[in-house]
Amino acid sequence: MENSLKNIFAVSDLRNRVLFTLGLLGVYRIGNHIPTPGVNTAALAELAQQMQNQMFGLYDMFSGGNLSQVTIFALGVMPYISASIILQLLTVVWPYLERLSKEGELGRRKITQYTRYLTVVLAVAQSMAIAIYLEQQTNVAGGLPLVYEPGWGFRLMCILTLTTGTMFVMWLGEQITERGIGNGISLIIFAGIVVNFPRAVTLTFDQLRTGQIG
Repeated sequence: MENSLKNIFAVSDLRNRVLFTLGLLGVYRIGNHIPTPGVNTAALAELAQQMQNQMFGLYDMFSGGNLSQVTIFALGVMPYISASIILQLLTVVWPYLERLSKEGELGRRKITQYTRYLTVVLAVAQSMAIAIYLEQQTNVAGGLPLVYEPGWGFRLMCILTLTTGTMFVMWLGEQITERGIGNGISLIIFAGIVVNFPRAVTLTFDQLRTGQIG
């Protein structure tokens, strides 16, 4: 282990790749602190606390906590992953895509391009759903609105912000894959989960101490 760490900093190319990867992951984490304009973050935090044990909490974990705070990276890489799965399934049943998959590097680039287009479509649809959901929800505890000024202005702003955030995160993942270490998308998901791990452990011990869980 010690020798491996020494080799990382001894070999300049490997060192640069590691630092590049860490730098882009740092950029991704900065986005975790930039909320979407028009969202009442205080009311949203209380609502997220109430929903943390539901499916919402699992999705929020994979987004690195961005979804519960509706940050600019709230959708994370989930639209890209969904688009990739859809394209892989269509490759089996759609002869055109099956033919592209067998054309080598050129075919793979074409499928990647289609995946990006589908990612935009899914991101727009999901961000629109999030915007409408936020407008309809009210913090149960305090009766506070989650959106300061509901309407199409907020919806369009939410769509633009979250879709752009998803495309930027996807670009970060591709840059890490090409110029960094490992698979960029997987590292982004991993970073989002790991950063919340200490808080999750602390919360679990607190619940054990107070008897909330056996």
